[in-house]
Amino acid sequence: MKNRRDFLKTSVLGAAAFAVPTIVPSTVFGKSAPSNNINIGQIGFGRIARAHDLPETMKNDIARVIAVSDVDSKRANDGKAFVEKFYAKNKEKKNYINVEVYGDYREMLENPDLDAVIISTPDHWHARPAIDAALAGKDVYLQKPASLTIEEGRQMSDIVHRTGIVFQVGSQQRSIDPWPQFHRACELVRNGRIGEIKEVYIGLPGDPAGEDWPEMPVPPNLDYEMWLGSTPLVYYTEKRVHPQKDYSRPGWLRCEQFGAGMITGWGAHHIDTAHWGMGTEFTGPIEVEATAEFPKSGLWNVHGDFKVTAKYENGAIMHISGDYPNGVKFVGTEGWIFVTRGKPVTSSDPVSNSTGKKSLDASDPKILDSEIGPDEIHLYRSPEQHKNWLDNIISRGLTVAPVEVAHRSCSACLVSHIAMKLPRKLYWDPERERFKNDDEANKMLSRVQRYPWGTNYAGI
Repeated sequence: MKNRRDFLKTSVLGAAAFAVPTIVPSTVFGKSAPSNNINIGQIGFGRIARAHDLPETMKNDIARVIAVSDVDSKRANDGKAFVEKFYAKNKEKKNYINVEVYGDYREMLENPDLDAVIISTPDHWHARPAIDAALAGKDVYLQKPASLTIEEGRQMSDIVHRTGIVFQVGSQQRSIDPWPQFHRACELVRNGRIGEIKEVYIGLPGDPAGEDWPEMPVPPNLDYEMWLGSTPLVYYTEKRVHPQKDYSRPGWLRCEQFGAGMITGWGAHHIDTAHWGMGTEFTGPIEVEATAEFPKSGLWNVHGDFKVTAKYENGAIMHISGDYPNGVKFVGTEGWIFVTRGKPVTSSDPVSNSTGKKSLDASDPKILDSEIGPDEIHLYRSPEQHKNWLDNIISRGLTVAPVEVAHRSCSACLVSHIAMKLPRKLYWDPERERFKNDDEANKMLSRVQRYPWGTNYAGI
């Protein structure tokens, strides 16, 4: 059996090196073959599901969303109406589909007609549903970040590889649609157009603190016990969970109980881009140190302003801070390349300090016109993140952002977050996924999981 180092070496070769899956969705060989449709269930119907994941998936004729699950019955029913309205309009048939509604996604996974799931849940509910889906033989599209902890992420990656399901994480900066500039920037960097990479600057702000909010009665439509999942029991207040009247930015994003704040929320995008450009997609930093401001009171307690410095084995130094324009700047021995989105996906995307910046820029404009030769590195070209996932469900190939890539991007974020908590330089072993000679830091690689919701209770 290959050790992890061998696995990482072969994985980077791409789809050709990927093993034949051991579990294949029923539709691949059944009467409802992929040429007809891929039956999909939506886990979590919140802001990202309704604004991004479902619309981008359903516009592909091969996809057929047949079920929605949410612990908030109001949102689950809204999801049913959302999907059925889409199909009624686009298929010009009022009763084109009757979407099944579930309060517990595990019951949905028992549906034999289901081939795949989209997971658009809060961060603390990412790894466990992905593991459950993989064990049920369902292909998975998972919103980033990949996991709440590094231990969870490792468990998830191992299970996905063991089952052979098709996995995609929502690192849409890897896809040509809607931001081709990221692929272009990383391809230029990988082919040495700015020489040897010395530094990478990532612009990423912190989150503001918030006031205290009083305890409120749990809405009758919300299974709050399951919503908390593996995390500790705390009193309900709407600002801790999600709005009951609309689909605006939810409060859980700013609570450390459920995530790590901007370092994972947006760091999962930009650090992933940095890894892609540096060719470090299957490893991580070897040294990390950081400073951060944390709120001293209030419900919202994720990090505020911060600075992270991370060194990689190739000698490159990554700097992450809100002091830099939002985006990724690669600095080499022969110039630099800067890349950013240019326009936001949601109204809360942190792009204000990139206003006026070109979405793709370089120290010398001629760098951007450089042609990549046939014998040079050609990075994976993905049309759009959800379509790439659907295409690979049919082909059983490797997506542009597979599970180990997702885990490594997320773990670099989480290592940075741990460094924010400890006043010293940390030495990380990316192969063993442990800190060197630092028991205190290693204790932060996992969290206590409340029975029966955590990954440790997933039957793996």
